[in-house]
This record gives sequence, structure tokens and C-alpha cells, in this order.
Amino acid sequence: MTQSRPNEFIPPPECPVFEPSWEEFADPFGFINKIRPIAENTGICKIRPPPGWQPPFACDVDRLHFTPRIQRLNELEAQTRVKLNFLDQIAKFWELQGCTLKIPHVERKTLDLYVLYKLVKEEGGFDGVCKERRWTQIALKMGFAPGKAVGSHLRAHYERILYPYYLFQAGANLMVRSLKSEFKVTPEVFIPLWQCFCFFFPPQVEQYICLVCGGGGDEDRLLLCDGCDDSYHTFCLIPPLHDVPKGDWRCPKCLAQECGKPPVAFGFEQASRDYTLRTFGDMADSFKSDYFNMPVHMVPTELVEKEFWRLVSTIEEDVTVEYGADIASKDFGSGFPVKNGTFKVSPVEEDYLSNGWNLNNMPVLDASVLTHVTADICGMKLPWLYVGMCFSSFCWHIEDHWSYSINYLHWGEPKTWYGAPGYAAEQLENVMKSLAPELFESQPDLLHQLVTIMNPNVLMEHGVPIYRTNQCAGEFVITFPRAYHSGFNQGFNFAEAVNFCTADWMPLGRQCIQHYRSLNRYCVFSHDEMTCNIASKADSLELELASAVQKDMCAMMLEEKMLREKVYKLGVWHSQQVDYDLLPDEERQCAKCRTTCYLSAITCPCSPDQLVCLYHIEDLCSCPARSYTLNYKYTLAELKPLFQALTARAESYEDWASKVNKILKADQDNKSDLEELRSLVVEAEKKSYPETDLLSHLRQVIQNADRCTSMAQQLLNGKRQTRYRSGGGKSQNQLTVEELKSFVNQLYDLPCTIRQAPFLKALLNRVEQFQQQSSDLLAEDTPGSSALQSLLDEGAGLDVELPQLVVLRQRLEQARWVEAVKEASDQPADLSLDCMRRLIDQGVGLTPHACVERTMARLQELLTVCEHWEEKAHNMLTARPRHSIETLEAALQEVDSIPAYLPSCLQLKDCVNGAREWIMEADALQAGGRIPGLAALSELVSRARSIPVMLEPLSRLESLISEVQAWKESAAKTFLLRNSSHSLLEVLCPRCETGPQKSKSKKAKDVSVPCKKVEVKLDSLFDVEKALSTSKYTVSMATLSEVHQKELESLSMLRTSNESKFQSSPSCLAPTVCLCHTVPAGPMLQCELCRDAYHSGCVPGFKDIQTGLPWLCPLCKRSEKPPLDKVLPLLASLQRIRVRLPEGDALRYVIERTVRWQHKVQLVSPTQHPNGKVSLIKLGTELEELLVEGLLMQVTLPELQQLYRSLLNRFSPSQHSLQSSEHDHQYHIAQDRSPPHRSPPHSKGQKNSKRRLEKENTEGQHRDKIKKPKKKKPKLNKERRREEKRTTSPSNSLSDLSYSDDSEEDWSVCSAKQCQQPEGNEVNWVQCDGSCNQWFHQICVGVSAEQAENEDYICVSCAINDLTE
Repeated sequence: MTQSRPNEFIPPPECPVFEPSWEEFADPFGFINKIRPIAENTGICKIRPPPGWQPPFACDVDRLHFTPRIQRLNELEAQTRVKLNFLDQIAKFWELQGCTLKIPHVERKTLDLYVLYKLVKEEGGFDGVCKERRWTQIALKMGFAPGKAVGSHLRAHYERILYPYYLFQAGANLMVRSLKSEFKVTPEVFIPLWQCFCFFFPPQVEQYICLVCGGGGDEDRLLLCDGCDDSYHTFCLIPPLHDVPKGDWRCPKCLAQECGKPPVAFGFEQASRDYTLRTFGDMADSFKSDYFNMPVHMVPTELVEKEFWRLVSTIEEDVTVEYGADIASKDFGSGFPVKNGTFKVSPVEEDYLSNGWNLNNMPVLDASVLTHVTADICGMKLPWLYVGMCFSSFCWHIEDHWSYSINYLHWGEPKTWYGAPGYAAEQLENVMKSLAPELFESQPDLLHQLVTIMNPNVLMEHGVPIYRTNQCAGEFVITFPRAYHSGFNQGFNFAEAVNFCTADWMPLGRQCIQHYRSLNRYCVFSHDEMTCNIASKADSLELELASAVQKDMCAMMLEEKMLREKVYKLGVWHSQQVDYDLLPDEERQCAKCRTTCYLSAITCPCSPDQLVCLYHIEDLCSCPARSYTLNYKYTLAELKPLFQALTARAESYEDWASKVNKILKADQDNKSDLEELRSLVVEAEKKSYPETDLLSHLRQVIQNADRCTSMAQQLLNGKRQTRYRSGGGKSQNQLTVEELKSFVNQLYDLPCTIRQAPFLKALLNRVEQFQQQSSDLLAEDTPGSSALQSLLDEGAGLDVELPQLVVLRQRLEQARWVEAVKEASDQPADLSLDCMRRLIDQGVGLTPHACVERTMARLQELLTVCEHWEEKAHNMLTARPRHSIETLEAALQEVDSIPAYLPSCLQLKDCVNGAREWIMEADALQAGGRIPGLAALSELVSRARSIPVMLEPLSRLESLISEVQAWKESAAKTFLLRNSSHSLLEVLCPRCETGPQKSKSKKAKDVSVPCKKVEVKLDSLFDVEKALSTSKYTVSMATLSEVHQKELESLSMLRTSNESKFQSSPSCLAPTVCLCHTVPAGPMLQCELCRDAYHSGCVPGFKDIQTGLPWLCPLCKRSEKPPLDKVLPLLASLQRIRVRLPEGDALRYVIERTVRWQHKVQLVSPTQHPNGKVSLIKLGTELEELLVEGLLMQVTLPELQQLYRSLLNRFSPSQHSLQSSEHDHQYHIAQDRSPPHRSPPHSKGQKNSKRRLEKENTEGQHRDKIKKPKKKKPKLNKERRREEKRTTSPSNSLSDLSYSDDSEEDWSVCSAKQCQQPEGNEVNWVQCDGSCNQWFHQICVGVSAEQAENEDYICVSCAINDLTE
């Protein structure tokens, strides 16, 4: 089985890529020397010319033709080639044994015979593996899965195919067995297979005997060698053959001769076809597109790279490509234009002819050492051309003489490069030798043949540094001395390459000659000859080259002197001078090491055409050394002038360089100042010293010193650019402490002294002192904010980036926060929840620290407790039912220990205190049997409702107030009229004013009147209410009596004023009356109390006026005037409640007035006439006043009605002149009428009696359906007409209403003077029980149906007649 597919190729790191400016690009060797310190560490580098540098392609495409090399990819790789060579040997071995090798398959994969052979050999051989039963371990090492019994298969295949070869390699099959050997091989142990013999021997062939056993028997088992005709038994061979081979068979001796022949050195074959550039390109593009099955320009370079390394590592796939390599440019022309060439350049392209990057010019530039090599060496001094296709490759190699090389890709697809630095050359060689030792055994100089490649990943795994790059068209790739490199082409392209050497290469070139001598490898040119040629032109050399050649020539002369002394000591005394310049190189090569001799060589007369170098004098011939001849080019004395000329040329530069080196390497106490270094640069420029590394280094030192001086001065002045300090930030260019230390060290490490260095050293000491102070302060658990701020200010003034500043700022914030928390904690009255939350929010953003964590924990714990108690207090304040005062006081005892401001807890405390005060006030209010006032009680209950505490007396007080309110509502229902605008107190109290009712808003105006110990004003109801609320009972009665007295006085004045309106006036101006404040007109009504007149249409409820009762105007009638028997229970219930209120005092006063008035009435009560008629006694002013006082009372009394009727009966009906009909009032109010006749003064209390009639079910019925009571018998029509005529008397002269007597049913006409003409299904009638017997509508005379049924009705006319009689 073959090895498992290698891991996917991992590209090595990229090599440096340089993009020079036009100025840098103008000096090729100067730029290469500049990038050498970087690029030589990777072995290869890539250079991209400046944009616009595009030399024309000058090669003659039509004339160019070449024969490419054939490359089989799997033969290129070293390890793969080893496997292939092994398989070739195995195949050849079995072919010579007459068998064809067929590689077996295991687990459906081809068996890797080479790996199996190596593993068994490493494990101790076939016998050792079998003995220790290690076939399973070998199977695992080969990558087979365990547990499948693969080991037994591997053993069988090894024993059948590889074990015979192993024995052959060990020489066991050549051992001849003795006939007397104890080992007897009987023919019976073999199955006769004579039919398979290649040769059949007749019975008479006993002349053929086995060379092993010496017997001639078992002729069917005798094999005849096809090479030497020797015969062997199949069972005598080692190992024995079970079958007779079918093909030609070689005996062990012939087999050893054939297989022991040295292998032919591996090399590339030349293709049988000659290509032009165009035909090769067609072939290359066709191959790539067919292989990847896509257009060539679309194949990724990564894919080509991975596929290439896969192909070179496998033996199953055999891919062959062709490579046009090492095509001489002198035969077909270079890709660059050259002078006097066939390619004609345009004027704009003439600069490319002499450009240093033209590969035809680079090797022979003045700075190139190869300029002094006289021969035109193809590939070194003359460019070679390379035409590549996909997968065509160049194997690992280094350039001849370890020189530089430069490759330019003119056009085409990229070329992939791999390189190793020069210092890793021997490491790479050793790795390849260790991984493929078989190849190097036969070819020690294999790597110089450019025919072997190895996977870069394998080399990297063994520690060899490898770098890669993709060279695109128009780019250069440079390889440095002794840098191994290899690569392959991504596709069809055209490249050109050449070698060059610079002055720095000189010591490497001499070292390379020593290396070639050890490998017996020929040299391309003589290094000594080149050195002498350069020395002969010492006066025109550049100083750098002169200095390098002088060192190289010194080493050469010392070596030559040592070798010549060695030769003299060996006895070579003969010498002759030979001009080796005239001999071709092949005639002056050392016969041993193939080194080209120039300064000296040894020859012997026995072989005049052969010479050796002085190193290999012992290898010339067997003649004694005294017969040898030393051939020399120069004597040592002749070399001295050349050396002295070089020395003279390089001397001044050497002195200068020595002085520079001395200054640059001076110790701290012997340093020069900066000006001395500047003088050395000026000297170099004045004497035109070459731009060497030393001069560049000196300039760099001066530049660094200038920069350090400037920066040091800026640091000391504190004026660094882009500096800012806003927000405590640092300058963008501030140095860190490490940078400052490094900068100070850099100042002291400079080869010169800097004036500012001591000052910066002092600054560094301050910084270090600051760091120590910071460390000490930060080590404290809770440093003070003032100390931190002071240290911060000090650090900010150092103008250095100090990491401690950040920590100090953090600690400052922490310290300030901790102090803020402590300050807040020291003032619990100001430490609110919001303050704690704000502090916690500030603390959360701080950098973690132990002190912050502790403070934060305490603060959060306090906040949690406070929030808990705040929530608990809030819940207590809003709890339903409310908590008892004891519960709240217990909670407050716990809250008192919390050092914080808790508004809810304080509110709870205030509530508890308020509750205590309230309970004391409530207890005091009713203490000693006191009767509290309603105002104080209401105020107390109102306060209690705002106290969120369960107050036990509250429910009792609320109950009292509820009873009071219920009492007031009951009293209001009893006294107040429907939709009345008066309050209960206003109705019960005597009127403070008897004029038009004032606005109630005046109450609010009097609130601000201060209560002084002076005479109390009782001008308004508010004053009265205030006086009743704030005084004792006796005082309240006196107050009400006073108000009542004022009421009587005011009413008397009002009555007088109103009565005066109807007296004749000289001005003849009509008085204004009624609610409308207009002149009297139409039917009028007169109030019995105020004596003012009113239009009947302006009086609400005019139709409901009852006859026989005193009529009061709307302003005077203030209440329902309930009977006394309904009022007395109200007073009794109020006394049970035991609460004083103004309405209660007023009600008591009303009852007291009523009782006093009744007593007065009894004193003046009229006596009865013997015939039952009412007779009045002592009629006069006292009776009128008694009537007025009775009308003012808000209680209905039968005595008042009797008194009024008595007064009414004193006057004739004609004196009621102000009564008028509704009809006239509503529709016939005349503005030009004279005022109505005013009644005499003595009759002003009289008025006709009225009774209210009820109307039943009148809507939607006819008025012609009249129902009269059954009680009354019908009257004759003539009586009704008579009665109607009789009732029409002069006493009704104020009425404008007249009745028509032309009705057919005159008996159905109401006899009332002001008939309301009711309509409906049923109209109730009543008949007068007096002398007239007339019928009236009940509603027209104010009689209810119940009254009509149960009482006698006497009409107004009959009643007047009775009074007059």
C-alpha cells in the first residue's frame, strides 16, 4: 500500500517585497545593498519596479527555437525518486528471476513495498519481526486500521516479494552449500512441476549438475542460467523456488553482476521535438486548460501550487511536462534591448539600453565584481532565457560560486518561488541527505545537478526556514549568496536571469572555492585570477571594492605562502613561471578537485598534461616529490606591489573607517561629541568615499543623535507637539516610562555624547520616584483624596505616559466616592434613598477595589434596609384596615436605629404623633359630659380621616356626625321647600335682612373678619352661624333673640315702605312692585307679611293659592312650615344625639318662639258668640303684630289660621281689591292703568279664602264629561243663575273676568269668579253649603275631593254675607 495522501500543502510565509522609488531604482546595487540586511534573512526577495518602468520585449520571437527538457514530476521529488528507484530494482530483480513484478493491493490500496521493506529492516529483519510478532505494529505504522488482520497479509507479501530481494542484497544466495552439509533437501518435498520448466532436459543430461549440492538428480528441478549456463536445483537456491520460472532465469552469480552495476546518474532528457515560442505556448496552454478543465487565466495560483506538490509526491500518477531552460540569450537575443542589437528601440525607450536593471548590463556594472572576469560566462555574465509551462520546475540549487542571481519575468503567467536563507544552506543539505540518503550515495553533488526537489513543508518540519513568493510579469526576484531556491511555473511564461556579485560577496566567493574543492566540483571561473585582475586596476577601483579586494587578496597571499612553504618542505625545488591567463580553464584544472588553478600548480614529467593544485600534491602520481615542478603565475614578491596598490587605494578609507569604528565602539567615558561625527561625514563626502554600510551607519547614528537631541529638548521644555491635557488625557506623542528608560538608555548608548542626557536622566529619576510614591500610596487600603490629587498633579507635570496615572485617577474617584459616602453617612438627616441610589450608581461605574466593595456592600445593605422600611412604612400608611397606634409605635422603635432620612417613616412618625394628639383632643371634647359642637366634631373627624392610623374614637364620632347629618336631612325635608335656595339654618334662624335676598357669596367675604371681644355683628347669616357655633347655649338663644328683634324691626320698616307705594302721591308716579319691578297691572296679589303687591302671572303656583289662608310672597315664604307636632320629634332626636349645631339651637329657638307666641295668642284669643259666630276682642295693633310674628314663624299652627280668619272676617270682601284673575294678569297687563285701590290700613291683614282643587286624569279626555259628587243634589238652573247674578257684586270690581250665560247647559257652568275651565274625563265639583247652593269646580275653589266629601263648603260670597250679618 502507498502512503496515505499527504496532508494538503501549506504555503510557506511570503518573502519580502520591495517597491523602490524612482530615486532608489536609479542605483540597482545601491538599492540591493540597502535591502540586503532584510532580504538575505529570507534568501529571496521580490522587487516591483516603479509604475511605468516597462522595458520593451526585444527577443526575436520568430527566430527563437529550442528543445525543452522533459520532466516527470514524480521523479523530481527526492523521496518519491527513492521509492521509484527501489521499485525499479525490485522489478529488475524479479525480471532476471524470470518473473514479472505485480504490486499487490491491501485493503483496496496499492501496497507501498519501499515503506514495508524499510520498516521490516528497521525492526530487525524478517526473522526478528516474525519472532516478536510485530507485523501488527508494522501495519499500524503503515496507516492501516487496527483489528483487520492486515499483519498476516503484509507478512505473506513480504515473504513472497521482498524477502528474496533482501537475501540477495545480503549476499546469502551466493553461499555455496557443501555436499556434506547436514542440510539435506529431498526432492520428495517439492511438487513436480516439470511441465512448467522453461527447459526440458532429456535423460542423458546427467552432465548438468547442481553447483550447490553437486548432484545431477532431480532433473525436473534443475534450472539452467540463461546468462552463464550454470545449473541449480530449485530447492537448492536461497530462498528455494517453489515453481519453475516461466521467463529467462539468471543464476545468483549473474544476478549479482547485473544488479551490481552502478546506476546511471539521474538527469533530464531532452525532448525529441524542437519548439518555437508560439508552438510551445500553444502546447502549454492546451495542457493546462485540459488538465484543470477551465481556461488558463481562471485557474487559481493556489490550486496549481497544491496540485504540483501533490503530483511530485505520488508514484501512482505520472505527469510529464517540458521546460525550456538555460536558453542562451546570445544565440536568440535577450528579452531586454541591447546596444547594436537587432531590435530597434524607439526614442522614448532608449534609456532601457543602458539601464542598470537591464540584465545584460547588471553583471558588468562598475560595482559588480564579475566585470573583472574576462570570459563571457553564459548564465553568469550573459543572461539565460527560460520558457516555462504549467508544472515545469527548477529544483533546489544555489548559484555558481554562491553568487547573487536576478530573474525578470517578461510576460506570461506567474512563477512560484521558494527560498531558504544562506545561513540555512548546510541545514537544508543535511535534511535532504537524511531523507534520501540513497540518492546522495550515488551522487554526492546531487544538489548541484538541479534535478532534485523536496516539499517545502517537509523541510520546514525539519527546521529549515522556507519562504515563498509569486513572481508576476514585470517583477524581479533576487536570490542572495548561498541561498537555496526552487520553484515552478504556473503556466506559459518567459523569464530571463543572470548572476552578479558585489563587493560584499568577495569573502563568500573564496569560501565557495573551498567548498567546491571538498566536493571535487569544477569552478566556473578562477577566483584568484579575478582577484588579481581587480588588483591590477587598483587606481580606478571604488573604495568599497578596493577595501574588499584588499582583504581578499591578503587572505589569498597568506594561503598561497602557506601552500608554497608546504610544497617546499615536501621537496619540490623545481619551479617555473607559467602564464595561466593564456590557457583555457579545462587545461588548468586540478586533476583531483577540479579547481581552476591560477597562482600555482604542481606538474610531473611523467604526466605533463596533468596537474594538481597545491592542496592535492599527494594525488598527482607515484613519483617522488623532488621530481615535481611548481608552476606559478606570480612570485610572492610580484604580488606585493598589487597588494600595496590596493592598500594605498583603500588606506585613506581604511583610516577613516578605523576612526569611525573607534568612535562608534567607544565606551561611555571615551565618547566623542556629535560635532566630531558630523566632521567625519563631511570628510567622507569631501573625499568621495563610497556609500558603504559604515558611512550609512555613521549617517544613521548622526540622524538618530539629532532626533534624540530634538526629542530630549522637547521633553525637557515640555513643548512636545500635539500635546493636550483636556480631560486628564495624555499627549498623543507622550513617551511611556519604558520608552523613556529606553530613550535614556539610547542616549547613553549613542556613540556620542548628548548634552540633554543628564537632564533626562534626572527626569527619569523623578518618574521612578513618582512610581515608588504611587506604589506606596496605592498599597494603602483607603488613601486620602488629597494625597491622590497631589500625586496626580505631580505626575501630570512629568510629561510622560505613566500607567499609574490611570490607576491614581481610578483610586481618586474611589476615594472621593468613599469620602462622599462617609460624609453622607455622617449626616443621616440628609441621607435619603435617592442620595443612596445616586451614590450606588456612581460607585457601580468605579473600578473594583476592596474599599469600594466594602463601602458599596454597607451602602447597599443600608439601602436595602431603608427601602424595606420605607415600603413597610408606606404600606402601613396605606393599609386597609389601618394599623393600631401600638403597632406603628413598635415599628418606629426599629426605624429610629436606621441612620438615614426616610420620608415615609417620618410621615409615619408624624401620623403617630398626630394620632396621639387627636385621641387626646377627642377625649377632651367629650370629657365631663360635655356636648361637643358640630363644627369641632366635624373638624376633629376630618382631621382623623387624614391620619392613617386606626383611631378607636373615630367610629363613634363618625357615627355621631352621621346621626347629625341624618337629623339635618330629616329637618331639611321637614322645613325646606322643594328646590329651595335656602339652607336649613337660613330657614330656622330669624331673617337678618328683609329686603331682596343677598347673594350667598357674601359669606366668604366675612370669613376674614377677625373675631374680637367686642359687640358681635349679626348682619348676615354667616355672622349668626359663626356666633351660634362659637358660643354657649344661653348666649346662642340671646343671639337669636337679638336677630329676631332685628327681623321684626326690619319687617316693620318693609311693610310700611310697601304700603306707602299704594297711597296717592303728588308726583303721580306709578310705584314698582312685584318680582319684575314694574308698575301694577292686571290682577294683583298682596303678601300678608311684607305687604308688597305681585302680578298674578309673576307668582309661581298662582293657581294653587288656597282660600282662607294667608298668602305669602315667594320672598317671605321660606319653608314648608310643618306643624308643631312634626317639629317636636326633631328636637327630641337632636337631644338624644348630644351634639350641638347651629340648626339645633335655631330649632330650639323656633320652638321657644312658637310656645311664647301661642301663649300670647291665648292671652288675646277671641270669645265665642252665643250663636257660634266668631267675635273679636281687643282688635288693634297688638293683634296685627301678633299675626306678623306668627307669619314669621316657620311652623304651621292652628292658632295662626284662626287668628288670620278672625282678622279676615273683620273686613268686607270689597277690601280685597288686589286679588285679580290669572287671565287678566297673563294677557291684559296694561301699563297705563292707575294703581289698584289700596285697602284701608285696618284691613291689610285680610284676604279671601282659597282652597286648592284637585284635577284627576285630565290628559286626552273631553271636557264635556262632567261628574258631580253624588252627595250633592242637583240645583235648579234658575237658582244657579240667581246665585251667579248675586255673586256678581261690586266687591269684585278689580276683576275683569265675566261669564257668558248663553250656554244651553248653564247648570254645568262653574260659579267661581276665576274658573280655570278644567278638561278631562272626570271633573270634580263641589256645591256650596251656604245660602247660594252654587256649584264650583273643586280645583277652582281650592277644595280637595276628600274635603268635599267630609266637610261643608261655604263659598266666599256666603262667608262674607255671614260675617256681615
